[in-house]
Amino acid sequence: MLHRNMKTLSTPSIRLQLGLDDLLGDLTHARRSGDVGRLALLAYCEIRRWARMAGEQELARHSSELITHSPYANRAEFMAQIDSLIAELEQIRARTAAPRWESAHQDAAPATG
Repeated sequence: MLHRNMKTLSTPSIRLQLGLDDLLGDLTHARRSGDVGRLALLAYCEIRRWARMAGEQELARHSSELITHSPYANRAEFMAQIDSLIAELEQIRARTAAPRWESAHQDAAPATG
């Protein structure tokens, strides 16, 4: 059983999902604490890198433009863009996590018959 679970954790899709969870945690924490520098770093470097590995080209473009776009009028405008990026990541997590949960649930279900 443990060996089977360890194989599952080593699959690329699980690593991508765990990476996404980590990114969302880091983003949420930096957003709550108002750490603009950390938010910019996460958006431009970490999220863009994760998006490219996951094949999420639109997310990679969005995170890049968030930083390379012309300067924001104020902090609130930047934070609104970060909130939109967080929402986009949460939508991706919801979209990609559901099939894995259903498959894990089916594997754990006792055989009937």
